[in-house]
Amino acid sequence: MPKGVLVDITKCIGCKACQVACKQWNDLPAKIPAFEDGLTGPPDMDGDTYTVVKFKVLEIDGDYKIRSSKMQCMHCQYPACVSACFAKALEKDTKTGAVIYHPHLCVGCRYCMLACPFDVPKYEWDKVFPLVAKCQFCFDPNDHYDRLSYGLKPACVDTCITDALIFGERDDLLKEAWNRINSEPAYIKKVLGENEAGGTSWLYISDVPFENFGFRPNLGTIPLPEYSHNFLKWTPIIAVGWGTLLTVMYHYTKRRDQIAKDSGKDVHL
Repeated sequence: MPKGVLVDITKCIGCKACQVACKQWNDLPAKIPAFEDGLTGPPDMDGDTYTVVKFKVLEIDGDYKIRSSKMQCMHCQYPACVSACFAKALEKDTKTGAVIYHPHLCVGCRYCMLACPFDVPKYEWDKVFPLVAKCQFCFDPNDHYDRLSYGLKPACVDTCITDALIFGERDDLLKEAWNRINSEPAYIKKVLGENEAGGTSWLYISDVPFENFGFRPNLGTIPLPEYSHNFLKWTPIIAVGWGTLLTVMYHYTKRRDQIAKDSGKDVHL
C-alpha cells in the first residue's frame, strides 16, 4: 500500500524542526534568511531547501489567528512531472508512494517544473552544473538506503513534536483526516490532496482556507497526465494517416507524370 503523510495545520506551531531535520538528512547547507522574509526563511523551496514552513497571520471573523504549514513535494498519485520527463529521471515508486528523482538521468530540460501543479521542483541556479531538486520522501536511490523501506518515518515526521505530521498508509490517513474533520466543527470540510489532480500522498486538513498557503483552488480531480494522454493518443493515428495521404499523393502525381509522358505532354503540378 502506498504511504503518505497527514498534515494537520491546526497542530503546527511553526517550530521548523521538520525543516532542520530535512536539511540534516539530505545533507543540505543551511541558509541565513533575509530580514524581509520575516518568520518564513527562506520564503520558498529552492535547490538547497526541500521543505519550508510558511507562517500566516489571518483575520477571521474579527479575530487574528497565526497559522503555519509545512510545504514540500506532494508526491502525487499520478505525477505530472513523471509524465513530462522524457529522460525517465523522475519515477513513481508504487510501494512507498514517493516520486523519486534520478539526477544521473536528468538532462536539465526543466519540463517537470512546468508540469508540476504545485510548483515544487526547483533548479539549482547557483551551481555550475545545476540539477533539479525536490523532496524525495527520504528516499535515496543512489545510496540504496531509505528510511521508508526500513520501516522508518520520514525525517520531518520523526522530529515533529506536536503530531502535526502523521505518517502511515494513505487510506488510513484519509480515514483519520475525516474523523478529525467530522468530530471538530472548526475544520474546513475538505482533505486537500484527497482528490486534487488525481490525489497526492501528502494530505492536509485545516481550519483556515488552504489558499493562504499558496495551494491552487482550481486543480480539479482529473490526473494531469490524462490531459496529455488524451491528446497524444491520437499522434500515431495522425502520423499514419498523414503518411498514407502523402504516399497516395506521391503515387497519384507519379502516375499523372507517366501518363503525360506517354502521351507526349508535359504536365506541371
